[in-house]
Amino acid sequence: MTIVLTPYWSNGVQKLKVAPQPAPPPKKGLVPPVLDQNIHTLRCLAQLRSKTSNLEKYIYLSHLKTDDPHMFYKLCLNHMSEITPLIYTPTVGDACQQFSQIYRRPEGLYVSIQDKGKIRAVIGNWPKIDDARISVVTDGSRILGLGDLGVNGMGISIGKLSLYVAGAGIRPESTIPICLDLGTNTQRYLDDPFYMGIRQKRVGDEEMAEFMDEFMHEMTTAFPKLMIQFEDFSTDNAFKYLERYRNKYPVFNDDIQGTGAVVLSGFLNAAKLASAASGLPLTDHRILFFGAGSAGVGVASQLTSFFTLLGLTKEQARRKIWLVDSQGLVYDTRGRLAEHKKYFSRDDYQGPPMTNLLDIIDYVRPTALFGLSTITDAFSGDVLDAMAAINPRPIVFPLSNPVKLAECSFADAVAHTGGSVLFASGSPFPEQQYQGKILYPGQGNNMYIFPGLGLGAILARAAEVTDSMVEASSLGLAQSLTKEEHALGLIYPQIERIREISAHIAKEVIRAAQKSGVDRSPDLRTKTDAELLQFINSKMWNP
Repeated sequence: MTIVLTPYWSNGVQKLKVAPQPAPPPKKGLVPPVLDQNIHTLRCLAQLRSKTSNLEKYIYLSHLKTDDPHMFYKLCLNHMSEITPLIYTPTVGDACQQFSQIYRRPEGLYVSIQDKGKIRAVIGNWPKIDDARISVVTDGSRILGLGDLGVNGMGISIGKLSLYVAGAGIRPESTIPICLDLGTNTQRYLDDPFYMGIRQKRVGDEEMAEFMDEFMHEMTTAFPKLMIQFEDFSTDNAFKYLERYRNKYPVFNDDIQGTGAVVLSGFLNAAKLASAASGLPLTDHRILFFGAGSAGVGVASQLTSFFTLLGLTKEQARRKIWLVDSQGLVYDTRGRLAEHKKYFSRDDYQGPPMTNLLDIIDYVRPTALFGLSTITDAFSGDVLDAMAAINPRPIVFPLSNPVKLAECSFADAVAHTGGSVLFASGSPFPEQQYQGKILYPGQGNNMYIFPGLGLGAILARAAEVTDSMVEASSLGLAQSLTKEEHALGLIYPQIERIREISAHIAKEVIRAAQKSGVDRSPDLRTKTDAELLQFINSKMWNP
């Protein structure tokens, strides 16, 4: 790739804009005499498919992304449903667990607790500092449902940013995967000679807070146009650092806000289908959450928007949601509660602890059951039977990742509800044939949301990511289904349309940023929606 320097004026000062250009064709003799790029694409796809395990495919794609990023992203775009599960969930979970074993070459930025006091010097080593627009940052403390993986969590940041590029056309050179190495409490990694992180237990809350304050200050100083996405922090820290920085920097937490937004979108469409079958108004939906960690409470918070959009007050919306944690139904008189659970704790139940999910379903009579527990098969046949007994079209969303931790499979949900289930999972499940029909599972994949949300925030140059911007991304996704997708009974659009979907979401996010007054791209305010959409598409990078 060559670099072109184009002069331009800014604040009365002439500067040079660095514009990467496609590399010229290689000189004769340096490649085979007949190298047809279309055939080479098929060759790379055949090489990928020849691998016998998903982890081997992940390693192959990692090499390809480094050696030939254009080919890597071309495969991603042309074979989205095949490649996405290999570069992110579910395969990325296995890749992270073995990250230190399969490591080949540096990718991303590692900032250690040992760098405290000199973080700026570490950040300054990033080779493309002027290009930086988006970073995914994890501390590896709660990777998917797999626990504390320490520095092995870098695989999550790398995978997520690959989806930003594939899903929203964000330029590869503008992405920064970051892993914060603050130690790990997982002994097998501390004992593993291949483990690449510092060999100490995680630092305490006070030291981490000091580190995070320095890190965020230096990041936004070094990269003034950067948006930061927090990923897979432990539950308490996920809420803590989102609240600490959300009104100060352009930052959001995908586990809390992205998951909530994508689930809200699927629920908007599922609720309409369920109400059409039951005859009950949309305001009568009752939602039961099995799992009350950062993702569960984040989704619950986002789903209050479903009811407030229908005209209910925030208090009325709150009372439509019930939480279940490891000790059962969450209610006020049960005893001491973690801070993040208190908002949804029930004050209308004073009985003995209710720990059996079947008893809780009988008490709550939910129209929708959401799983964010990482407890395999928690939605047993009896649980699914109970949901089907009280709902003509039960809504069941087992959202835990990866597949092996899902609360139930699509096959079981179909079998125990007579094919009436409205289903969405966190990881992909195969379609099912039932009574001569093909039934399609929804996948509440955050990939539907965060690429468009990130792109919109970047183009708007948002000073912060507001709740209204997150809500706009959710509504944008819900509205993006085609007539054909509605006819198939889908509650999410087909992932192959991700670029089109992301552009639509980005438009809605930019408009929400403008309404909130947090945008810093005033020239976008005067564009019509059609002009804005055209502008967004023109900014998308293509391999």
